[in-house]
Amino acid sequence: MNETARQQAQQYLEQEKAFRLGELTTESFHPKTMDLGRTSRQDLPAAVRMLQSVDRDIPPVAQRVLQSVQWRRLRSALLEAMRSGRKIFFTGCGATGRLSILLEAAWRRFWQQRKPSTPPAVANREDIVFSVMAGGDFALIRSVEGFEDFQGFGRRQLRDLGVGGGDVVVAITEGGETSFVIGAAWEGLDAEASVFFVYNNPTDLLRQQVQRSREIIDEPRITRLDLATGPMAVTGSTRMQATTIELLVVAAALESALVEYLGPAATRAGAESLLPQDYANRFVRLLDQVEADANVQTMARLIELERDLYARKGLVTYLADEVMLDVLTDTTERSPTFMIPPFRAADDSLSPRSWAFVKNPHASTVEAWAQMLRRNPRGLTWTRPVFESIGAPEKIVASPPQLDNSRIHQFRIGNELDASRTQAPDSALIAIVAGPQDSALLPFLKAEGYRAWPRALVLAFGQAAIGPQDFSIACDLPTGPLELWRHLAVKLVLNTVSTITMAALGRIEGNAMTWVSPSNKKLIDRGTRLIALQTGCDYDSACYALFEAIHEIQQRAGRHEEVPSPVAVAIQQLKSKPS
Repeated sequence: MNETARQQAQQYLEQEKAFRLGELTTESFHPKTMDLGRTSRQDLPAAVRMLQSVDRDIPPVAQRVLQSVQWRRLRSALLEAMRSGRKIFFTGCGATGRLSILLEAAWRRFWQQRKPSTPPAVANREDIVFSVMAGGDFALIRSVEGFEDFQGFGRRQLRDLGVGGGDVVVAITEGGETSFVIGAAWEGLDAEASVFFVYNNPTDLLRQQVQRSREIIDEPRITRLDLATGPMAVTGSTRMQATTIELLVVAAALESALVEYLGPAATRAGAESLLPQDYANRFVRLLDQVEADANVQTMARLIELERDLYARKGLVTYLADEVMLDVLTDTTERSPTFMIPPFRAADDSLSPRSWAFVKNPHASTVEAWAQMLRRNPRGLTWTRPVFESIGAPEKIVASPPQLDNSRIHQFRIGNELDASRTQAPDSALIAIVAGPQDSALLPFLKAEGYRAWPRALVLAFGQAAIGPQDFSIACDLPTGPLELWRHLAVKLVLNTVSTITMAALGRIEGNAMTWVSPSNKKLIDRGTRLIALQTGCDYDSACYALFEAIHEIQQRAGRHEEVPSPVAVAIQQLKSKPS
């Protein structure tokens, strides 16, 4: 065994026991999807239905939480912040970090589009909502190694945005154990803000298994919202059910508070007042519609298209506008979840191209970033002294990551044409139409410069006039201040399509992500447990095998090769050893 890998594995086993999370519900196997991998390779509609069945775990929990004292307290705190002009912070890592950015963008979108119709008596509150994602906005496109694992990072990012007394901090963590989010919650308390802790594992189990979670849950100044729905459809993939219910519950609180804040102006601004149970009922209706046979068959056709294209080393490029952030989120999350190449920067011609990418054909990259976020990107400009002051690992201190706006803008999501997207053996251009403005995307499918794609198709939500080869998801998209139902519909469909596509390509065994990228301590633990489960070895042996595979793959990645998951490599190597 490589000596460096051996030492790293030994250090992890000895020093990181706090990240052994196998007993948590979000890390367990859902009984409904135990055969998801095989089904995805044999019967795509059946796989879609199997995956969708787990979303049915959400409504009963949402119904309970939306009627709870804790949810009403969150809504009241948000309303008071709007009235007083205090700041509202949504914090998260990975999927919950991207959720936080989506909430801020939806909030800003409302104010930017409704300014002319908002009476002077209602103060403009566009600039009171802030998202705090581990690694800053750069992490929208690529996870930033190390940020999730340290409370000091969450504290510092929140402090940099000026959290103060009377503000509201909504700390959102899928598992309830993320150090960055817990750190942000503590920072909010120290600043005398109102702090809400939102998570998806049973409270008693979290308290029993994870000390840092127990400490924040037991803090009497914290209001906690337990959204536990049970295991994820794909083990540990909290980008799915966990983040879906968080979007529903937190956005419902923000939206309903906004409607009350607007008062009589709400109707003129197109803002309908909904009761808590209305949100739960509308979500059930959305599930009913997305699960309709015609929509299942549509998703299966789209999965088949993407599966076959990727199998031929092809690439997909999505065109998006109104739901640009939603599409970017799903495509970004495919990389760590299924170990496919992450987005490639414009100044990098050597790394493998990402299998899927998204572009806004209406604007340049700088403009597209600002339009998507509804503000300029908020990249981090931390220097070495900052990392030293918050106790960052020596590896990060020695070589601080570049996370500022200049780096973010190297990811060309605008209308600059990129020949590398069409130089693959096969490629497809897919326009995502989910709002009234999105019809303006359709002419680009035939415009000069976009004809290089062999196939130009449409994925439309709601009612849209499209061709026979395109894809249409028939569902209601009720309007609202935050366009919650549009975001939920796009999320449900894209999560299903991307997950089943990867399962059909063999990147899921049973309902386990055997191709996960172990990019933080929690994922190293998950990878280790999967190796042990698949091979029958003990935890320590699996951990040594994982670090050996990580070392081997890092060398290959340094040669700019497209690499497999260390988890999959370790499993294969252990299974091939003579007994």
